Amino acid sequence: MDPRIRLTVGPVLTYWPRKTLTDFYAGVADSPADTVVLGEVVCSRRHEMKHDDWLALARELAACGKEVVLATQALLESESDLRDMRRIAAQDEFLVEAGDASALRALAGRPFVLGPHINVYNRPALEEHAALGAIRWVAPVELSLEAIGLVNAPAAPVPGGPGRDTPIATEVFAFGRLPLAFSARCFTARHYHLNKDECGFRCIEHPDGLLLATGENAPFLTLNGIQTQSAAQHCLIGDAAGLRAAGATRVRLSPVAQRFGEVLACFERVLNHGADADAARAELAAMSLPGGLVDGFAHRRPGLARSWT
Repeated sequence: MDPRIRLTVGPVLTYWPRKTLTDFYAGVADSPADTVVLGEVVCSRRHEMKHDDWLALARELAACGKEVVLATQALLESESDLRDMRRIAAQDEFLVEAGDASALRALAGRPFVLGPHINVYNRPALEEHAALGAIRWVAPVELSLEAIGLVNAPAAPVPGGPGRDTPIATEVFAFGRLPLAFSARCFTARHYHLNKDECGFRCIEHPDGLLLATGENAPFLTLNGIQTQSAAQHCLIGDAAGLRAAGATRVRLSPVAQRFGEVLACFERVLNHGADADAARAELAAMSLPGGLVDGFAHRRPGLARSWT
């Protein structure tokens, strides 16, 4: 039997009320997910959950048998953001995912995860980060499976960890709206003609982001505060062979507000129990957000392309 591909629940990228978050993670606790990444990674103004709340949730999930990773922000804009990052990095109860270069310095010498927004596009770059202590690499979302396999070859993975004695594991973003870019400007606030510092937290009204359409009214992008995402959902449920050939031992599934438990179940059935991928993709497409499912980046094509008919 092929080795198990572990399922990682990525951080919730949009802004959800506290009860919505706690209910969501109660479902994740009873799901096939192996790893859960927690924390606010987009906007420091989002304060439904405090640092101690994330730690308490992490402990609950760990008690349910989940590996928990605490993530830092991808774009730091103030001294308070730096303090929050250092506080996450300073705790030693849970593994930390570095969201940007400032976190790398705080984590150097300890095992940590390279988040998808760290620019690692070739093997020498991965080796440089491995020397700092990285033990896991979440590949940038625009890399093809072929390129991922070249960066961290499955037959000769880059050695990482503080002692350079741990082969770096490869994780691939396999489901969800693609996180494309960050900006110091809050696009959701701008949409409502508000200043960023007086935004009224309007993004909490859009649990899957604010859809942006083209002039022809086709779904194109999603506004999520300071983050821009794709409208379509990246979906690699039909790529089990390609993922394994690229050396991926984990896939990241990015949370959506509805029916995420079914998403996890679909990926578990297909990747680890041999269920029919086409049937599962059709099931996912039927409950997809506006924009549908795509997989172009994974196959060296434009991101909005599909490899299936």
